[in-house]
Amino acid sequence: MHKDLLRLARAERGVRIHLACCLAAAVVAGLLVLVQAELLAGVLSGRFAVAALLPLALVVGCRGLLGWAQGVLAGRAATALKSALRRLLLGRVEGLGPAYRSGELVTLAGRGLDALDPYLTDYLPSVAVAGIVPLAVVVRLFVADLATAVIVVLTLPLIPIFGALVGWTTKTVTERQWRALSRLGGHFLDVVRGLPTLRAFGRARYQASVIREVAEAHRAATMRTLRVAFLSSLVLELVASLSLALVAVPVGLRLLSGSLDLRTALLVLLLAPEAYLPLRAMGTRFHAAMEGVAAADEAFAVINPPQEAGHEAGQVAARTGAGRASRDGGPPEIRLEDVTVRYPGREETALDRVSLVIRPGERVAIVGPSGAGKSTLLHLLLGFVTPSEGRVLVDGTDLAGLDLDEWRRRLAFVPQRPHLFATSVADNIALGSAAGPAEIRAAAEAAQVAEFAGALPQGYDTPLGERGANLSAGQRQRVALARAFCRPAAQVLLLDEPTARLDGRSEAAIVEATRRLAEGRTAIIVAHRPAMIDLADRVVRLDGGALVHPVPAPSISTQGGEAR
Repeated sequence: MHKDLLRLARAERGVRIHLACCLAAAVVAGLLVLVQAELLAGVLSGRFAVAALLPLALVVGCRGLLGWAQGVLAGRAATALKSALRRLLLGRVEGLGPAYRSGELVTLAGRGLDALDPYLTDYLPSVAVAGIVPLAVVVRLFVADLATAVIVVLTLPLIPIFGALVGWTTKTVTERQWRALSRLGGHFLDVVRGLPTLRAFGRARYQASVIREVAEAHRAATMRTLRVAFLSSLVLELVASLSLALVAVPVGLRLLSGSLDLRTALLVLLLAPEAYLPLRAMGTRFHAAMEGVAAADEAFAVINPPQEAGHEAGQVAARTGAGRASRDGGPPEIRLEDVTVRYPGREETALDRVSLVIRPGERVAIVGPSGAGKSTLLHLLLGFVTPSEGRVLVDGTDLAGLDLDEWRRRLAFVPQRPHLFATSVADNIALGSAAGPAEIRAAAEAAQVAEFAGALPQGYDTPLGERGANLSAGQRQRVALARAFCRPAAQVLLLDEPTARLDGRSEAAIVEATRRLAEGRTAIIVAHRPAMIDLADRVVRLDGGALVHPVPAPSISTQGGEAR
């Protein structure tokens, strides 16, 4: 069984009980095959035909009842386990950060985890049956007919051997198919969310062609998976059929020669297929379960990321008084030492051996073309991304050794596209802080939210639409700045192109609010517009993930209103 799923099943009492009862029912039903074969051989040979009819009917009825119970128990175990896994997965959402695509997460939490049903309801019971029933059948065959038992013992390992060989290929193509499905689901959701913008800029047709390409890649991967599954089933059936022929032909010849009685021959012919059947069923159900296993692997990679150990170490260090980066309560010094960041599944390097020192209280503008790694640098400082190589130091302490919750309380982050929730303006401003009404209004005044909040129907109590649908882009950005003003303890300000897509008046308001917000703090500003760059003491340029030599702010050149 998948080791992480096994640990989760053990931790969940309801899953543990239902799964144990399900496996027990499957094994008992499999062992009843021996009793059924004994009774059926007796009925067909005529030795105790009438006397065996009632027990035979009872055994068949018990197998049917156990099969029904197995299905019910497996379904309940699967439902409980998927619910527990979804709770763990969604509990990690707030820590994933913007580096993880929400569309992929939706696909994983929905269609992905639903694919665990075949694994839990079919594959696991077949594994339990395959581990016990063939052994019991072989023992009974040794007692009934030694020659047949030897043939079965020699041919039985062929099925798991061929199954393992095919299984390696199946695992690879299924993982490829799952990645294609994840990309399709994630990209489709992102396109639907941005459809108004795409229509406004005439890019909807291009995105439709991109979706067609991704869907075609998913179709091709699915067809490859089905082709391997069908061929593997053919291989297992062929091996089992040849093995049964090796059993049936000698038994028939010996029966004709009189060296084997009818009842024993019938018993052998009835039991021999049952030795191969559980292994064949396990191999067949393995293919149906692989998509769920691939989704479970990705889910546990999200729940238990590689940096988790560093985070836990940071929490221990925080409890013991070590690992706290502080400079007498003032802004910290941030140092990047040969930092390289690579995202899984991407060939290009997001950041390439970046070394940078940001002094306490310094305001640094990060410029460069789209895709240069500017947002990755912010996500690195937020702890949403960990370096593939190198390290990030905060007052000389490795960020991987800090308590991330403690560190994030010292940050104020204003993203390029702030998320506003379907609640009041005041609640959106106070998000992530314990600010009261007075602090909220002061933050709103500082961020110039008061200019438009007073004109709303209920003032600061006016409920907003999801993602701030009833506000303009500039107004949403001001609310995000007000959130930062509501974090007076924050010593480091991170801004990701806060004036992008704004008109001149809104930009001027944001720049002025940012100027006040950055006073007394370390500020790292990702910017394209000259007005934001003018706030910086120093300008740093990224290109292709690599750091270009620092550029003094006055010498930065502009073209068409944006930094180059």
